[in-house]
Amino acid sequence: GAAFSQRDETAVSTVGKGSLGLTYRGYPIEALASQASFEEVAYLLIRGELPSLSELRAYQARLARLRALPAALCQVLELVPSAAHPMDVLRTGCSVLGTLEPEQDLKGTSGVGERLMASFGSMILYWHHWHHSGVRITFNTDPEDSLAVAFLKMLQNSDKPPDFLHIQVVNASLILYAEHDLAASTFAARVTASTLSDTFSAFCTAIGTLRGPLHGGANEAVMHFIEGLRSAEEAEAVLRQQLEAKKLVMGFGHRIYKGGDPRNAVFKDLSRRLSKRPDGNPTLFAVSERIEDIMANQRKLFPNADFYAASAYAQAGVPTEFFTPLFVIARAAGWTAHLIEQRERNRIIRPTSIYIGHHPRQFTHVDQRGPSLNARL
Repeated sequence: GAAFSQRDETAVSTVGKGSLGLTYRGYPIEALASQASFEEVAYLLIRGELPSLSELRAYQARLARLRALPAALCQVLELVPSAAHPMDVLRTGCSVLGTLEPEQDLKGTSGVGERLMASFGSMILYWHHWHHSGVRITFNTDPEDSLAVAFLKMLQNSDKPPDFLHIQVVNASLILYAEHDLAASTFAARVTASTLSDTFSAFCTAIGTLRGPLHGGANEAVMHFIEGLRSAEEAEAVLRQQLEAKKLVMGFGHRIYKGGDPRNAVFKDLSRRLSKRPDGNPTLFAVSERIEDIMANQRKLFPNADFYAASAYAQAGVPTEFFTPLFVIARAAGWTAHLIEQRERNRIIRPTSIYIGHHPRQFTHVDQRGPSLNARL
């Protein structure tokens, strides 16, 4: 695994720093997830302070306008194969938008970041509906609708108000995934930005990094594991087989949070509340809770944010393949905040490695060499 080290200073968030837990610009994540809208949190991360009521309304209306996509991008999304990975769709959409609306100078980071944050949901859902039902959806640009509401409406391709608890799930998940210090995708984005490349390129770097199952894809892996389990007893039996085979159980453990991820409690509460409703899935929650108990007792490992996010998303009607794209929408706020910070006091990020290869060797002409037995084929 990668070694942990402190690389830089940041004013964006704290992650597991002593008793602080996870905070965004000083505000504890528990308070933000339970009391704020994602728009408030995005404003906080990108602009540095929480908005007033009038500022929030103006900001939500601005993001609503930015959810519309240019026709040329829609044409490209129709050409992307229906079997493409949704993260590849977002990476492609990000890159194409960068050619249609190129960043004019490096002072426009917040504007580009907010444009992408607002439009990622439109990209993935336009592609989804076109390839699954042949429908060109109308983009939700209603200033009264939050990003969470707009996402759910476009997912259903309906103007019908979504279920309130489903809105809570999406809104809370956007907040909980919005920022996490120098996680792999954020660090990758800052490396790209440090070369004075544009914001679209930095986002493409971040999306490619987040695509990996050890970073953004973990909640999807959790869902694939638990969705076929029919009872808590079956879950226990399958999990014990996994542990005996020394297989990785996704959704558990964290490089920083050794005693448990503070985001997990919020997701677990939402999953529990959903499971108790007539349209909920109590089996899915019971399976998840049994797995949590065994992992804590047998391995002293605790759920990270991805574990209960899976069952919460599923019960809110979010398809599994959209779990990680929602992560992208959320983390766009954190990426933008970090790119602004990087550019304010930029130095190119160029780590060095510890060389473990051969000692100096003499070059031999090709006619005098034997078979390359140790070459990688």
